[in-house]
Amino acid sequence: MKITCFGEVLWDIFPEHKKIGGAPLNVALRLHSMGIDSSIITRIGDDDLGHGILNYVKKHGMPVDTFQKDDAYKTGEVIVTLDDENTATYEISHPVAWDFIEYSEVLSQEVVQSDAIIFGSLASRNKVSRNTLLQFIEKAKFKILDANLRPPHYDAKLLLELMKKADFIKLNDEELDIVCALFKINENTLEDQIKTISAYTDTDQICITKGGKGATLWYQDALYNNTGYKVEVIDTVGAGDSFLATLISGLLQGEKPQQTIDNACAIGAMVAGSKGANPVFLKEELDIFISNQT
Repeated sequence: MKITCFGEVLWDIFPEHKKIGGAPLNVALRLHSMGIDSSIITRIGDDDLGHGILNYVKKHGMPVDTFQKDDAYKTGEVIVTLDDENTATYEISHPVAWDFIEYSEVLSQEVVQSDAIIFGSLASRNKVSRNTLLQFIEKAKFKILDANLRPPHYDAKLLLELMKKADFIKLNDEELDIVCALFKINENTLEDQIKTISAYTDTDQICITKGGKGATLWYQDALYNNTGYKVEVIDTVGAGDSFLATLISGLLQGEKPQQTIDNACAIGAMVAGSKGANPVFLKEELDIFISNQT
């Protein structure tokens, strides 16, 4: 199986340290750590931060031939602030190199040869990367939208377009509230909200994550739930990305939906209980973590 991710790579700048991240890169790295053939189509500046990302990706054994270099714009940075519960908020620099990802036939073939493409709304904030993404989506076998709504870097028209093009949509609970407000979805229960979004977008695979309270998956006209796992939160950066990578890899490989959402919630919790976005876990560690929670 091969999965291509599209979008931002950057440095998360914390009060006392910095870490390499960006949702698409976090997802690709988690997929790679699980033995999935994964890559990311992105763009970096020709600067020290960009070189650092390239070296990091190479060190983890992922290809970098899908990385573009930009002489005019710098590598992306995000200022990360943690609240009293260690939940992260973000200040995202703009414009930066990943706003200018250019279309090429070589990269198009990367998408065509993949079983799925994973993308978010953030990399669509600039028309250059947005137009490139839309061309890739038209060629993709299976389209996965990780909404990743970061105000003010999205609008209702673009979000609806991406949701309608997607075969699978992931939202967190805060993003669900935003979507319901934008599209005047007035249902009171989570199940009815998901069903309305499914009908509105003609998408029969939707996942809503709820932080420490787990996640709900709407998958081929059935609901699957996980109520979450207890963990001492260090920081939440990358937890949702690892959740998505685990969920998608499981579903695409034919795992039972309940088992897949359980594993995804466990990986998300383990990342939240670790420093940074991309801690590596062995399959045995996942099994032990889940068994200790039951």
